[in-house]
Amino acid sequence: MLKKIEETVNYISNKISEKPLIGIILGSGLGELANEIDIAKRIPYNEIPNFPVSTVNGHEGQLIFGKLNGVHVVAMQGRFHFYEGYSMSEVTFPIRVLKLLGIEYLFVSNASGGVNSDFEVGDIMFITDHINLMPNPLIGKNMTDMGPRFVDMSEAYDKKLLSKAKKVARHHSIHFKTGVYAAVSGPTYETPAEYKYIKTLGADAVGMSTAPEVIVAHHMKLPVFAVSVISDLGVEGKIVEISHDEVIDAASLVAPKLNLIINDLVKEVTT
Repeated sequence: MLKKIEETVNYISNKISEKPLIGIILGSGLGELANEIDIAKRIPYNEIPNFPVSTVNGHEGQLIFGKLNGVHVVAMQGRFHFYEGYSMSEVTFPIRVLKLLGIEYLFVSNASGGVNSDFEVGDIMFITDHINLMPNPLIGKNMTDMGPRFVDMSEAYDKKLLSKAKKVARHHSIHFKTGVYAAVSGPTYETPAEYKYIKTLGADAVGMSTAPEVIVAHHMKLPVFAVSVISDLGVEGKIVEISHDEVIDAASLVAPKLNLIINDLVKEVTT
């Protein structure tokens, strides 16, 4: 695996001129942030050695290198999911590549279902913690060059980055919530009983990504900020039939606010 990672890093490094400081993963319906980037290079996933390929609507499938608010960034316009049939090592492969490309921070976004009864569709939730209900991506032989066998997760989401994000949101009068994200395999949306179960576990929102990426980021000591857009509700009395297209549409409506937060946050981490 390490050989494949190094091969991929070498391929990408030869195509870019500047090392990115921040890596950004754009979730379902949130790819419009790419329009805010002063783009220096686009690399489609299908051209990158060993890289998986996005198969889900709303995930464009390319790496974007450039400047966001004057800061060198790399954005993943589309991520990979366990439900697509990829192994956990494949799902998290790009995180390891981005780290070796030089990023010092990872920003992650997703669309999720709210199980907190105080949430509404369109809410922005800064993730404070997660409950991983998928296979752990660190199962198997440990890559000691990347990180330790046993990884501390007592602060999965960086408190300093979270504090800066709150400051940015308040500055722009953008309402936000905070909460715990539960990660499940999908691709089915939850039954009412499953929503209740997930809420009972202590989660505020549920989705099909993010936690494995964050675990691997921590394995490599990479600070993480993550945000969910509440695209549907798993609250008793508010549960309705939902489709992926509706999730994308709901996330897209909130995208301008989220773009504003991320845009300013990349600048905050450099000051």
